[in-house]
Amino acid sequence: MMAEADESGFSLMSLEDELTCSICLSTFDCPVTIPCGHNFCQNCLLATWKDSYSCPQCRTLFATRPELKKNTVLSTVVETFRVRSYKTEGAVASKPEKKKRHVIRCDTCMEAEAAQTCLTCMASFCEEHLRPHRENPIFRLHQLTSPVGDLMERICTDHHKLMELFCSQHQRPICSLCLQQVHKGCSFTSPEEQRSKKEMDLREKLVFLDGKLSKNESVISQMRAMQNKLRESAIHRKSALSAGYQQMRDMMTKEENDALKAVDKEVETGEVKIRGLISKFSENVDNIGKAKEEILCLLGQSQTLAFLQTSLNLPQAVSYDPYSPRITLDSKKVVQVEAFALTFKNYLTELLKQPVEARIPKLIAEPNIPPVTPRFPRSHSPAPLAKPALKKKPQKPAKNPSLTTESSPGNKKLGKSMENLQEFGVKEKPRGRPVAAEKNEVTETTDIPSEISSAEKRSDLMKYGTVLNFDQRTAHKRIELSENFTKATVSDEHTNYSDCPERFAVCSQVLASKGFSAGRHYWEVRLSSNNFIGIGLACSSIDRKGPTSRLGRNSKSWCIEWFNVKLSAWHNSTEVVLVNPNPKRVGVLLDCEEGKATFYNVADRAYPFHSFSFQSAEAVYPAFWIFSSGSYITLCKLQ
Repeated sequence: MMAEADESGFSLMSLEDELTCSICLSTFDCPVTIPCGHNFCQNCLLATWKDSYSCPQCRTLFATRPELKKNTVLSTVVETFRVRSYKTEGAVASKPEKKKRHVIRCDTCMEAEAAQTCLTCMASFCEEHLRPHRENPIFRLHQLTSPVGDLMERICTDHHKLMELFCSQHQRPICSLCLQQVHKGCSFTSPEEQRSKKEMDLREKLVFLDGKLSKNESVISQMRAMQNKLRESAIHRKSALSAGYQQMRDMMTKEENDALKAVDKEVETGEVKIRGLISKFSENVDNIGKAKEEILCLLGQSQTLAFLQTSLNLPQAVSYDPYSPRITLDSKKVVQVEAFALTFKNYLTELLKQPVEARIPKLIAEPNIPPVTPRFPRSHSPAPLAKPALKKKPQKPAKNPSLTTESSPGNKKLGKSMENLQEFGVKEKPRGRPVAAEKNEVTETTDIPSEISSAEKRSDLMKYGTVLNFDQRTAHKRIELSENFTKATVSDEHTNYSDCPERFAVCSQVLASKGFSAGRHYWEVRLSSNNFIGIGLACSSIDRKGPTSRLGRNSKSWCIEWFNVKLSAWHNSTEVVLVNPNPKRVGVLLDCEEGKATFYNVADRAYPFHSFSFQSAEAVYPAFWIFSSGSYITLCKLQ
């Protein structure tokens, strides 16, 4: 039986990997099963479900939130595993120290084991020396009982007689002489009756404690159910709020696009008019030029007889005086669009200054919106909110020397029109290669070094570019390397890698084959998705086997991690939540001299979104974590 128990314990302990949640890497806590068959801790699974419902392991997408039911069989196995894992060591150690059964010897021969104890003789006897008590009528009235080990403790120390009574008043055993002397007048009972009464009292207390324990456990269960409902309600509330704000963002985006299209249409209309007039005046210039050439040709023949007979009529174009039309963007629609944008912005600014509880009454009542001018002032920055726009005259802008023409009335009108066009984004394009549309710069953070924040162009970082490959010796068996060790893909199937000390055994991670301890180095990676993926750095001495081997959960690694829709920076198990730029290409600049690692969202330029400061006496390696099945990371070739 002992062998069978040991074998069952061993087989249960070997299931430790199967009883571990793949999200938190700990033993299951309230395990639940989803329709695809995978099991997770209930709290871990709810944390991953934000906007959509999918399996974190196989990525199966569910249209609606699946009903979560506790896996009772798995819960029982996990509880048994925990008990055995905590008590196996103590149980094994206690077996050799088990006390031997106390043997009561015969008081006559002092060798054989006692069969019974005589409470009259106050001695224990074996079967041989008990024969007189069984056969001789003299001992017929002696009281025999099972062997008693504490026989001497039942003797009254004052009268050396058996304490066969129990004093109820003083709560102690007494003999018959004690009852006649010291305990005279006290109520008494037999030890058996007192023992029965004591047992009954303790059993009643045990039933009372069981009832209290059951009520407490019931209340705890109700509170946990309430906690789960509270979290589910919060998820639904947040989802509804996100949907509402997203609808507002969509409406504002549509309004913005319509306003921009109105400006573009007005610019196009003005440019069509200008192009038509330029074409007409260019034709007049050509006709006038031809007439001028004919005159010059005739003047060269002034000495001939034919010259006297020639006649020349000026072209009809000379009868038209050229003029510059007044073309601006101040059409009725554009002015109204601009006025609405400024008025709405001022109203929102005033509304959001109010406490949340005061906003709804303000929305229901007639809003007190500060009056604004129907046109934007020439300055790009709007008037301060504290002063109504009508009370402040808009200042005239300084003329651009590059757009100044001759001082004729028509040219002044043209110069003013061109200033208006330039102010609203219609800038003269330089000759040569076309200029790409400018994009908004990302706000620089204070933890970005000045020499990095000034590197707006990707080419400024490329001079530190380095070639990287994944190190197969460190790759977890779920990670498959391909494309000459530049692509790492995670799957549910294990790759047939050989076991070695460098390989990650718990987390699906991999290191680059090259580490750095001096200089500056830059590399870029392409992500298949921004979900359950991490990019960072790790020292060569990072743990490879335990649950703390995950990037950022120890003092030997730094990690930028996309966990569902949340982006976080992790180091030494400390999390900093970041704004998620959702990049498809991420650049990393490692400055070993300054002890900084900066992460970039790489698009037309490199936009920094986080920076780590670190101190390490050993080389650090580029490190990667991939969890979602089918996801991959590719090391980019820098060009």
